Amino acid sequence: MNTATASRYTAEYQTIASVLPGQNLPWLQTLRSEALEQFSAQGFPSPREEEWRYTNVSGIEKKLFSPSVDLTTIDINADWLKAYRLEDAWVLVLVNGHFSAELSVLEGLPEAVTVMGMAEALAKQPDTVEKYLGKGADQSEHSFIAFNTAWFTDGLFVHVPAKLVLDRPIQLLHIVTGSDAMATTRNIVIADALAEAKVIETFISRDGVYAANLSGTDAALGQDSAYLTAAVTEVFVGKNADVTLYKLQSESEKAYHFGGCYVKQARDARFTHHNFAFGGLLARSDIHVDLDHASECELNGLYLGIKRQHLDNHTRINHLKPHAISRELYKGVLDDRARGVFQGRVIVSEDAQKTDSQMNNRNLLLSDDAEADTKPQLEIYADDVKCAHGVTVGQLDEKSIFYLQSRCVDEETARNMLTFAFANEMVDKVKIKSLHDKVLEQVLVRFPQQGVNKEWL
Repeated sequence: MNTATASRYTAEYQTIASVLPGQNLPWLQTLRSEALEQFSAQGFPSPREEEWRYTNVSGIEKKLFSPSVDLTTIDINADWLKAYRLEDAWVLVLVNGHFSAELSVLEGLPEAVTVMGMAEALAKQPDTVEKYLGKGADQSEHSFIAFNTAWFTDGLFVHVPAKLVLDRPIQLLHIVTGSDAMATTRNIVIADALAEAKVIETFISRDGVYAANLSGTDAALGQDSAYLTAAVTEVFVGKNADVTLYKLQSESEKAYHFGGCYVKQARDARFTHHNFAFGGLLARSDIHVDLDHASECELNGLYLGIKRQHLDNHTRINHLKPHAISRELYKGVLDDRARGVFQGRVIVSEDAQKTDSQMNNRNLLLSDDAEADTKPQLEIYADDVKCAHGVTVGQLDEKSIFYLQSRCVDEETARNMLTFAFANEMVDKVKIKSLHDKVLEQVLVRFPQQGVNKEWL
């Protein structure tokens, strides 16, 4: 930890504290003060901490990123933005950590659904926000959560009432503009009993990793902005409710990203998460889920690393009650000098009898200099459970390459086909066509395409 860096950020915090939302809410000011005190004492996480042993965030400490407090000076081209909005979705746009109603698309959203910026929610529904803010993410867990709690400038509040089934997904589109910026957002997603919703978090920059207005073959990797994204999303899934959350992180290749998703499931609730980590110089994703009686959880992930990218994925599934089911599959493809990290942890409490849990992590290394660090963990305190985990780290199967060569496929094309087939298993899990196509383009732009036909995938 680096408390010297923390003091720099703490000093900067005093210049913006008075304009952060919720100034008139004593409970929020207390929460922010406690978070600031924790961050000031600890600094950013260090590799000396077990949960961060593979990830060094010293690059963040060397700079002083500043949050934006004024959205009026930011100009977003509407035609450019249109390429990032998903078809057949309600779109909520955040620019540099601030909700923009003007850029958002909410036409046709059922009146019963509450959707607004977090600052607006704190002003209009403070008692409701108080019930949920900080109840999913424990800021004492590590200092990035505390950092977000103290610094968040805005975010999104989404509440789907009981028994309502949304026929379209809600896209939370996070955009960062310019260098040295800091986007700190806090999101709350609530689905009451028997509700069903699909939410898509998309993280991009104006000069980011993928130029979405271009075709997959013409898209280019960005070279520019260095900035910090620190986003925390708390999800509450009611009894028999069903929530699917997608995350597509495709930021500038010099960006730093921390994104945490913290989920509380009620009895018989279902939660599915698809995590696609493609952008950033250093990117860390936390997904933590608490399961109640007979609830179900599925976590899927794909991380693609090139050049000197560092992509860290940290998952934790807490089985708290009996008869819950969890499934987890994360796959990584790493080239050049990229490094991928997977730390998956399943905890089965003493009361969680009849738990059924499976966890798998598979990594494909395309370069001798690429590195994959994987640490699956099972902590089982119950005696009547079915739990398993598996890990693989390796290169392309030479027998499979030889087989394709024997079918008149040249070696380079064979390698490309096998690489895409490995990654495409996770892409095919996306059932929203517009999102599926975006994710597929992301995959295609990052690796050689010779001999690979998009229609095959």
